[in-house]
Amino acid sequence: MPHEGHFSGSPADWLRYARSDLELARIVRPDEVLFEGLCFHAQQAAEKALKAVLIAKGVPPPKTHNIRTLLDLLPQEILAPREIEDAASLSDYAVTSRYPGDFEPVNEEEYKETARLAETVVLWAERIIQQQKDNVT
Repeated sequence: MPHEGHFSGSPADWLRYARSDLELARIVRPDEVLFEGLCFHAQQAAEKALKAVLIAKGVPPPKTHNIRTLLDLLPQEILAPREIEDAASLSDYAVTSRYPGDFEPVNEEEYKETARLAETVVLWAERIIQQQKDNVT
């Protein structure tokens, strides 16, 4: 096992996991599956995509589920568009909504918005990483 604080895997590995979580977030929802669970996967997709960008840029990502924290670590040369900044709202789905408690249930409209935001982040991360590869070659 890697030691505490060590992230292994290439940006491509992280993007592969991000895409997997995105697909899980977009599955056709059986009645037994809560929107909260799908929103968790949307959050995970965005988180892993941002960590892929950080790793590609040589910034070791912290072990956090907080999207805002990850956005704040992006190097200055990467300007995140507003819709990427809006993805900070996905942090709420990392832990709290996965357990019963004092929160409003997620409805279908909210779920669709989380999936859309996650997809936007994953596609953006793929473009950033591809641009970096193109600049190296």
